[in-house]
Amino acid sequence: MKKLLIIFRHSPQGGSASREGLDVALLSATFEQQVTILFCDEGVYNLPKQQAALTGNRDFLSTFKALPMYDIDNVYACQSSLKRYGVDAGQSPFSVDVINEAAIKQQINQADEVLVF
Repeated sequence: MKKLLIIFRHSPQGGSASREGLDVALLSATFEQQVTILFCDEGVYNLPKQQAALTGNRDFLSTFKALPMYDIDNVYACQSSLKRYGVDAGQSPFSVDVINEAAIKQQINQADEVLVF
């Protein structure tokens, strides 16, 4: 089983990177890859429950709640990014563990492949 780390570095507004990353995560999990997700930099803006109508985007962010159904249980957020962007991981509608820089490096080293969105 391949270990895949998907890093979300971009905000869900103004582009399709977050949607594409979520699609890759779900698709990879259906092919029995071990998927880990990490939110860092502006990617932490994917965490709070958003109102799609206010941002002008289609509400794909609610799809993140389906991660456990795809056996994607390792979902992390960068502690320093949360602080820098003023995001509270507790606002997320899905379970997220907050990790520090050392733990992020460990996740990257353990992965067979790292994809950044």
